Amino acid sequence: LVKMIVNILEPKNGILLDPACGSGGMFVQTGDFVNETGLQANKSMTFYGQEKVEYNAKLCLMNMAVHGLTGVIKSGDEANSFYHDAHHLEGKCNYVMANPPFNVDKVKAETAANAGRLPFGMPKENKNKEIGNANYLWISYFYAYLNETGRAGFVMASSATDSQGSDKDIREKLVKTGHVDVMVSVGNNFFYTKSLPCSLWFFDKGKAEELKDKVLFVDARNYYTVVDRTLNEWNEWQLKNLNAIVCLYRGEMDKYTALLQEYRKVLGQEIPFENALQLLKNELKDLQKRAKLEVEHADRKDKKRIRTEYDEMIVAKNDEITVAKEAVWLYEKFGEGEYKDILGLCKVASLTEIEEKGWSLTPGAYVGVAPVEDDGVDFEDRMLEIHRELLSLQAESNDLMNTISNNMKEMGL
Repeated sequence: LVKMIVNILEPKNGILLDPACGSGGMFVQTGDFVNETGLQANKSMTFYGQEKVEYNAKLCLMNMAVHGLTGVIKSGDEANSFYHDAHHLEGKCNYVMANPPFNVDKVKAETAANAGRLPFGMPKENKNKEIGNANYLWISYFYAYLNETGRAGFVMASSATDSQGSDKDIREKLVKTGHVDVMVSVGNNFFYTKSLPCSLWFFDKGKAEELKDKVLFVDARNYYTVVDRTLNEWNEWQLKNLNAIVCLYRGEMDKYTALLQEYRKVLGQEIPFENALQLLKNELKDLQKRAKLEVEHADRKDKKRIRTEYDEMIVAKNDEITVAKEAVWLYEKFGEGEYKDILGLCKVASLTEIEEKGWSLTPGAYVGVAPVEDDGVDFEDRMLEIHRELLSLQAESNDLMNTISNNMKEMGL
């Protein structure tokens, strides 16, 4: 999520603020991004952070130092963003990035109002004179900190894109500025500690004139890589593909073309991506067949070595297939580089369309539902492959148990 935010904001120079900076992930990722462009992050960027928890602020400074970055990080009560603009940066930031805590309650309304940075007004307070949900306080702050051409990118609870009451009134005023740039829906399990879905919001006060009354909506809830049962992520190429959609929307065709060239270079193929993918799949099948035969006919002492060697080659081939699949995914939709709305994935909506949807900023309300596609997996082949993998793991497990048992006997246990 942090990489996605940095990639879309494309920080180059100026002031970056994270008013909920935690351990400093936004700063580190920005530093890497700027350095990769050939600039020096410490010279071209000025980093400011607020972090209420002092321990986290120390981690942030340490994390930045390890990556060769310096910044001004304030912590403790004076860094509580609901009640303090600790660095006095309202209207001064080139970039604002944050992953703030969602759905915070019991924020003192009067104190928050006195702290300002609320260009669209206060969310409604409850009978206890508290803000029952602070999501739109955060959203207002991120906008208020930007200078006249500033960009903001942040993570927010999915519910905020369509919440009602005073939230809706604030959202309407926000959309009418023309500065909402991109909205991205993210699926479940993108956090280590929470399974809830979220959205990425992007503001751009320096939008090109032709995009002033438009917002790009991207529904990426079904586009991800499974890490394990409780964690999903975007792999390197999925991040590039999502960013490519934004580039096309912005008319930056050269960046899209550069990505196609990168795919061709990595795949080492000038043939169409679909053909390259099929070729790699055939190579994988041949590799798996050779592995099976050689392991079956090898001496017992060589089986493990041969299996390991082939496993490494199979992993490498699968990595190539992953790249080819992502190249096909992108090229099938946008070809050599022309933005178009894709059912179930992306849509550029006008302010008139957003008004017709009751000022909702939920991507799913605009992009529609994609038709269900055949995943192309041969069920029988896949089941045989899983069965072979299981047998291999069982054999390895038995070898390990025998080794452990013999070791325990030798120790007299």
